[in-house]
Amino acid sequence: MTAENMEGQADQSQTAERHMWISARRVWPYFSHLRSAWAMTILATIAAAATEPLIPAMMQPLLDSGFTRNALQLWKVPLVILALFALRGLCSFVAQVALTKIAGQGLRQLRQDLFAKLMDVRLSLFARQSSSELANKVVYEVQTGSFMLVDSVMSMFRNALTVLALLGYLLYLNWKLTLVVAFLIPGIAIVMRILTKRLYSLVQASQKATDSLAYVVEENVLAHRDVRLHDAQASQTRRFNHLSEVLYRLSIKSAVASSAMAPITQMLSAVALSTVISVALVQSSGNGTTVGGFVSFLTAMLMLVAPIKQLSDVANPITRGLASVERGLDMMQDTPNETQGNHAQGRATGRVEFDSVSVQYPGATEPAVQALSLSIAPGETIALVGASGSGKTSLVNLLPRFVEASAGAVTLDGVDVRQWQLSSLRKQMAYVSQHVVMLNDSIAANIALGQKPDRALVHECLRAANLDSFVTQLPQGLDTLVGHNAMQLSGGQRQRLAIARALYKDAPVLILDEATSALDAESERAIQEALDRLMRNRTTLIIAHRLSTVQHADRIVVMDHGRIAEIGKHQELLSGGGLYARLYNAGFASSGPNAGET
Repeated sequence: MTAENMEGQADQSQTAERHMWISARRVWPYFSHLRSAWAMTILATIAAAATEPLIPAMMQPLLDSGFTRNALQLWKVPLVILALFALRGLCSFVAQVALTKIAGQGLRQLRQDLFAKLMDVRLSLFARQSSSELANKVVYEVQTGSFMLVDSVMSMFRNALTVLALLGYLLYLNWKLTLVVAFLIPGIAIVMRILTKRLYSLVQASQKATDSLAYVVEENVLAHRDVRLHDAQASQTRRFNHLSEVLYRLSIKSAVASSAMAPITQMLSAVALSTVISVALVQSSGNGTTVGGFVSFLTAMLMLVAPIKQLSDVANPITRGLASVERGLDMMQDTPNETQGNHAQGRATGRVEFDSVSVQYPGATEPAVQALSLSIAPGETIALVGASGSGKTSLVNLLPRFVEASAGAVTLDGVDVRQWQLSSLRKQMAYVSQHVVMLNDSIAANIALGQKPDRALVHECLRAANLDSFVTQLPQGLDTLVGHNAMQLSGGQRQRLAIARALYKDAPVLILDEATSALDAESERAIQEALDRLMRNRTTLIIAHRLSTVQHADRIVVMDHGRIAEIGKHQELLSGGGLYARLYNAGFASSGPNAGET
């Protein structure tokens, strides 16, 4: 190995060690506030550790005088043993219950903070991390990490106290032999330090590999029809197998680092034991110790092996627990919340201005929206048409700040949307997308999302969305659970639920991203009547793929490569023979409801 490689490994080791201490300081506040529980745990642990030397201490008088006529009262021995183990059992019970309370409350607070962060975090997080990865952090990793970390720390504390208690007794019995045993401690400490840093790095790598593996599963579950349609099972299986192999190799490396501690500890213990026996034999030949004293010393020394081994074993769960909890803390620290202003008002009039706005996505070669300006009067209906990728969805997503403008400004009622309080801004808008998302809750809760359901109003909105007759036939009516993303309902029913949700919100600004794309012709006509009523006296932006949804708009905005190509009414644009006329003659085929959109 070259000097440069050795220096590089040393730097990595020091970095990992610093990272671990920083992580420990970040994690500690979540578990430090339950002082009474910690006090109970520590006192119970100290009491249990103090009883450890009593067992070998009983050996010396029993062997030296216990089997003579002047023996101790033998009936006291079993009573002492029973009392001793009863005390240890009680201490263990108290400590475990208190530890569970510490870990549980720390976990609860950590989860609550993580979920609250998810509710307010910048939307870029959801583009960088999959839903399975975020769910894994919030639900599973912090749970495993919290209990593993607290239990392991207390196990380390308990075993360290036990080692100190037994060493103190050994010093009392024979300080010379104890010095031999004491040489065992630094060796184990050095081994633990080296292997713990190695484990910490491997655990972090394993967690990232696990996230990648879970993401492949999530992708293939969501795209199961496309995978089968394109006969891609073999390629996806190879992809999964490759990541499984990476995770397997990391697990082997972790196992090697973790498992190496036990045999090294046992070998050091064997060296110390053989040395002690040799020294004790020399001392006994010179009448330096009794049989009872030697057996008592040897018993206490052998009892040291178990807690020392457990001290070496605790490095693995501590590093795993610390790394798991830290991933959640990293998400909270490294991802800022959405920025917002202080402006808030009741109901907006609905005047919208796009002033020379541009949208440039990271990694994209061209802007999705380029220096676009558009004024929309209160109550006006604007239809956005254009080929897929022309920037229609990016434009409307600027209004609720699902997308941030790279340049220019977007205003609502004359106030830049960046100056609004987000909750107040988004209360002014209802959004119906072609990709309907429902929560696994009741129909009423999904329609009144974020509010307490007014059942009469819910029924009214369902009737307007042409869905009331279907809901009333369900066994539980409005209280029927819709299932995971409403998969128990048809595409048309899900979209009508989304329309009913928009009707219920009664916002002054309405965004329709092809709200009738999943409906048959008969249902579309009924829904279109409801949408016409919904759009009345509301500022409406319609992303359109069908002629029926745009021909009655106040103005049609034709977009091309992020710019406005044409603006006008249906007949005006048709007679102009421009891009709109070409799209119309093509039946809007280039921007059908299943096309990708930016």
